[in-house]
Amino acid sequence: MQHRIIVLGAGYTGASAAGRLARRLRREDVTITLVNAEPDFVERVRNHELAAGRQLRHRPLAGMLAGTGVELRLARVTGIDVDRRTVALRDTDANGGGDTGGDAELEYDTLVYALGSRWHDQGVPGAAEHAHEIAGRPGALRVRERLARLEAGRPVVVVGGGLTGLEAATEIAEARPDLDVALAARGGLGDWLSPKARRHLRKVVDGLGLTVHEHTDVTAVAADRITTADGTSLPSALTVWTTGFAVHPIARATALETTGPGQIVVDATMRSVSHPEVYAIGDAAMVTGPGDKPLRMSCASGVPTAWQAADAIAARLTGGKLPNVPIRYFNQCVSLGRKEGLIQYVTADDRAVDTALTGRLAALYKEVVCKGAAWGVAHPTLGIPTRRRAVRTSAPAAVEAPEAGGASTAGRKDPAAEAAA
Repeated sequence: MQHRIIVLGAGYTGASAAGRLARRLRREDVTITLVNAEPDFVERVRNHELAAGRQLRHRPLAGMLAGTGVELRLARVTGIDVDRRTVALRDTDANGGGDTGGDAELEYDTLVYALGSRWHDQGVPGAAEHAHEIAGRPGALRVRERLARLEAGRPVVVVGGGLTGLEAATEIAEARPDLDVALAARGGLGDWLSPKARRHLRKVVDGLGLTVHEHTDVTAVAADRITTADGTSLPSALTVWTTGFAVHPIARATALETTGPGQIVVDATMRSVSHPEVYAIGDAAMVTGPGDKPLRMSCASGVPTAWQAADAIAARLTGGKLPNVPIRYFNQCVSLGRKEGLIQYVTADDRAVDTALTGRLAALYKEVVCKGAAWGVAHPTLGIPTRRRAVRTSAPAAVEAPEAGGASTAGRKDPAAEAAA
């Protein structure tokens, strides 16, 4: 009987895990089903580009998975029963991911949970009703439509001074120089960056005519304005919300051990500490890196966890050696429009060092990273030698298991996965 593996979510992490499993295991021994609501692979690290009006390459998942042995199931996950080992689904269409009304249930022997994260309104009054997000493709397309309808001189406010906020604000300001674009940041502009990087960021922002409201907490959002903690009202015909991410809520509704926010607690191989047949990767997993710091939600963190989980699953099924390569950061890649960029080199635990790459070369570097990440997903059977191993029916213990318990410190370097989400 074939071992049934189900991977939930076909973002960078889920698609990478499915492809890597297909490389590792014999097709006659396993079935690998990749469940995703949308028919296309979404380059999430480019959503700010999509929102600003840029045309992105169409990447159908069916074509990307052709010949891999991975079966694509277009469906939305509606529930998981980890005791019965079943996943409840609602089928979606092949055009845009809309519900078709058909419900189904799939059984699994191993589950890889990669449903990722969505935008987080932080509980700010009016944000859910009036702000727009770019964490997903539908949200980015809505921002794109709104921008196209705005007349010259209208105010746009991007809330959130992190990587996503910087990329969104500069991209919009460059694409629509006729608009009055502002960035509202809780801290100082790029205050986590090195001095060189901060100087370059300030230069680019000033050159784009972008207004920055530093040390500003947004406490309310209305249809035509935002309100800050000191009572200031800033006009906004379009508010783009980039203050962070919240994980998909389904895991928290199961018997899986999760953190307060809903991330699944895993061991050093990305396996659930409460249900060993479940693995969690990417934003959905509580993973710690060097210095026992939780990994930030990003492509740079997610793809290594996908590899770690896939290799651990294959090792346990075939009696191989479990992976144990510590995860670490190398840089933060930030696009500042199409012509400018910023590559901030960091310590293993993601703290900025003095070295930074700036300007056009940095923009090209970031573009290579984004293309490399998408290429890795689109070519899951390339890049490393294919070594498909037989599944042992006796399911022997894998050898040299890393220490389990608590959150993971496992991963590995991949230049294609170092884009900041």
